[in-house]
Amino acid sequence: MRPADTIHWDDTTGSLLLIDQTRLPLSYRVIRCKSVERLITAIQRLEIRGAPALGIAGAYGVVLATMTVKEKEFHRYFRQVEALARTVADARPTAVNLSWAVTRVLTELRSADSIKEVRRVAVREAGKIADEDAEACHAIGDYGAALLPDTGTVLTHCNAGALACREWGTALGVIRSAVRDGKQISVIACETRPLLQGARLTAWELRRDDIPVTVIPDSAAAFLMRQGEIDCVIVGADRITADAVFNKIGTYMHAVCANAHGIPFYVAAPHSTFDHEHTQDQITIEERDRDEVAYYGRYATIPEGVPVRNPAFDATPLSLVSALITETGVIRPAAGTVAGKRRVI
Repeated sequence: MRPADTIHWDDTTGSLLLIDQTRLPLSYRVIRCKSVERLITAIQRLEIRGAPALGIAGAYGVVLATMTVKEKEFHRYFRQVEALARTVADARPTAVNLSWAVTRVLTELRSADSIKEVRRVAVREAGKIADEDAEACHAIGDYGAALLPDTGTVLTHCNAGALACREWGTALGVIRSAVRDGKQISVIACETRPLLQGARLTAWELRRDDIPVTVIPDSAAAFLMRQGEIDCVIVGADRITADAVFNKIGTYMHAVCANAHGIPFYVAAPHSTFDHEHTQDQITIEERDRDEVAYYGRYATIPEGVPVRNPAFDATPLSLVSALITETGVIRPAAGTVAGKRRVI
């Protein structure tokens, strides 16, 4: 059970191929990005989304920048590549992987001394980031599977699966690994308003893999917890600061409810999602367009002139997190202990 790559580089054509997630589940379409501008559009339209996948996109955005800039003089060429790459890093402000990957590739490029070498190093480093993501997700799955019951129901929010990574996934990677290990796991996927990433994407992934999944309205989660129908909650993350987990809006609500009902609340994320330099009050929460809330397809659901708040993410205090599942071990924020190879933070 190994999902196809969500995002990958086509060396033959010098382009980045990615699954258009806005079309799922009705149709499956692959987008070819041959320019930085097209990639930024894909990022902002959520054709590609999910923190680890955005990291890979950012890395290959630098590759596209190295191939797009036509300047022949090396130092001017490099400055233009850096400037163009930074536009990719700034395409979405909250998920840290995007800027992290751009910075990592640019740092590697500083050792190059020719345009040809810059392009070669960019492709190599972006490929390493993609490979590391796949390895990290499988390691996260192995650590996280041990936390899930032998038989039980897991609630998840938004999409932290193969579509949000290169393949396998973070939160859904844990579920895939548990099922692979013989555990009888079923999933309740919150629809995740307003763009329904849980209903459209998580349900699509799990149905494809024959993992039992039921979709619920976001607001039904607390009721089902009270009914004893949920054994644990597992979500991904777009950024983890020293004091909070930033994830899709609605995550905080599920964490509060899980805590109130004595249900474990797990966060699965690679080390690249950790932000050691900031606290939650320093992070910009992306506010998205009114129409995402005000319309359902072509139909208006809110009277004209009524304002909308549409934050894309919220911050969950680490005090509400039972465990952070990473590729190097399990962190228990409240106890400050880690099970696994080594301490991550």
